[in-house]
Formats: sequence, C-alpha cells, structure tokens
Amino acid sequence: MTNEFLPPEQWYAQLPTLYAAASALITDAEDRVLLVKPNYRDYWNLPGGFVDRNEPPHVACAREIREELGLDLHVGELLVIDWVPELDPRPRPLTGWMFDGGTLTPEQIAAIRIQEDELDEYAFVTLDRAAELLPSTVAPRVPAAVRARALGRAVYLPRPDPTGPRPDQTGH
Repeated sequence: MTNEFLPPEQWYAQLPTLYAAASALITDAEDRVLLVKPNYRDYWNLPGGFVDRNEPPHVACAREIREELGLDLHVGELLVIDWVPELDPRPRPLTGWMFDGGTLTPEQIAAIRIQEDELDEYAFVTLDRAAELLPSTVAPRVPAAVRARALGRAVYLPRPDPTGPRPDQTGH
C-alpha cells in the first residue's frame, strides 16, 4: 500500500462543486411573506440571489435585498439550509441559505423601491399563495423558515438522494 497523496491543487480540483443562493424570509405585520416577480422568469421568487465568489451567504442576502428592494435590512439568523440536486439547465447542485429578514414596518414597506431592470413587482402573500407562486424547488423553504423562526433554530431541508432508488423501485 502506498502513502502517496495528490498535491492539494489536484485534490481540490477533483472535488464536486455546487452553487449557493441566499434569500430572506421577510414578512409584514399580518405574517404575509414578501415575494418578488423577476421580469426574466415566469414565476415569483424570494428576495435574494446567487452568492458571489468568496462572499458569505448572509452578506449576499443583504446585498441582494439592497439591490432588489432598495432596503438596508439587518439579515438575522439562518432559518433554512436547503440542498437541491442538479436540475436542467443547472449543471450542479445548489444550496439555498434562507435568513430571517424580519417583519417590516409600514414605513419600511413604503420605502421599497424595486430594481426595475430585474423585477416587475413585489407582493406580500399568505403562505398558501406563496406555495402556489413559487417554484417547487423553492416553495418548501417558506413554511420551513416560518417554523424555524418560531422554534428559534435553523431547519435543514434535504432532498431525496438522487443516487438512491427511484420511488417506483422501492415498492412505496
């Protein structure tokens, strides 16, 4: 048996990589959830976006909220970490980091200025309506985030193992 190891640059180069996105659970006084409607997609989304190279997820979240909504919000505790397998056309898995963006005051809501070159509108919606408007890969984060906020601890949303048996192969 040999004790040879790969040089660090080769070892790191052969590891799998993934994308990271950061978003926020932002609510109003009626516990409705803030969603945004990107003008480049057919569906609504949570305020947030992809994490830049070497950018911590909470910093990315604050940056995206500032860019998309014109709000300088304190990004609070991590509520949800979600792992989503690669899906066409995205060639790598994604981790979704969802932070507590707090409950906005009427003054903060009045101060929202959407980034018009990226967003068409925003809306505060009920949990049920959020489940209808969000893509199926994102929708589970909202009730998980609400639960995490109430529990005071983060929630992990693992997806089924894409390398495991398909549901129709397990007899279930």
